[in-house]
Amino acid sequence: MTVLVTGAAGFIGFHLSRALLEAGHDVVGLDALTHYYDPALKQTRLDILRRYPNFAFSVADLAEAGQAEAVVGAAGADVVFHMAAQPGVRYSIENPQSYIQSNIVGTANLLEALRRHPPRHLIFASSSSVYGGNANMPYAETDRADSPLSLYAATKKAGEALVHSYAHLWSIPSTCVRFFTVYGPYGRPDMALLKFARAIVAGEPIDIYGQGRMRRDFTYVDDLIVVLVALMDRIPVMGQPVEGDSLSAAAPFRALNIGGGRPVELMDFVASLERALGRKARLNMLPMQPGDVVATEADTRLLRSLVGELPKTPLDIGIDRFVDWFRDYAGPAK
Repeated sequence: MTVLVTGAAGFIGFHLSRALLEAGHDVVGLDALTHYYDPALKQTRLDILRRYPNFAFSVADLAEAGQAEAVVGAAGADVVFHMAAQPGVRYSIENPQSYIQSNIVGTANLLEALRRHPPRHLIFASSSSVYGGNANMPYAETDRADSPLSLYAATKKAGEALVHSYAHLWSIPSTCVRFFTVYGPYGRPDMALLKFARAIVAGEPIDIYGQGRMRRDFTYVDDLIVVLVALMDRIPVMGQPVEGDSLSAAAPFRALNIGGGRPVELMDFVASLERALGRKARLNMLPMQPGDVVATEADTRLLRSLVGELPKTPLDIGIDRFVDWFRDYAGPAK
């Protein structure tokens, strides 16, 4: 198939594009190559993808409607993975406009282009942060998700609402996948794992929010990618739900958690990284930050109903793989 991946130079978009290319699909990648973090890492990812003859790439900003239309129209994609977004909870407090433009305006422009060039399946990258103030644990797709605690979460929920409306109006089969704390090689520099690793190696303290009492449902990136590829053919069809489904009654639309379903204490996460690096971390214990939640945990029953048993890379193995990459990428003198 021909697959369009927005945000192809990003962390998850890169891993997804590489897996699709390895599977023999033609991949059309799109990315704005913003300077939110060091563009050299994005270029490193792109250099790897460009080794594949079945990869085409365009620099385009979805917040510009004409650019979205041009790429979507030329791609003629069977499946679209919308991974492009402005990420990060804390940065959304500092720079809200970048989230409005990228996550809301950009998504709306993409949907308008897809209305004119409809794919067989649209898969939209959402986030566990949409559950916000929901007190139920683990988070289930059928729980209410209307109390976001950060602007980032609000823009992702808004994206889900936009996708649902276009699924209803224009019969675009759509799946909104809610990611739970994805980690692994080539991760973003603003994410905890790479920040912690760099600080530990440099002998600098790491900031531990929530006094270390936070828990996260960590998801190794390769496990996530296996699921995303499997979902390409799990197309939502109105009136054909599976057990415990979130399938909409008004559109070919489904919300879906992707997570390990096994929350890990933040301090256990740090201990695993210390073990892999062979160094102890200096800890700077801090209170909770605005927009954060104490714990996340995915209810994965619906996901298992759709794709079967999930891959579950143990945390220590995932951290070891990250550290192998980190040592090669960062190097002792970098």
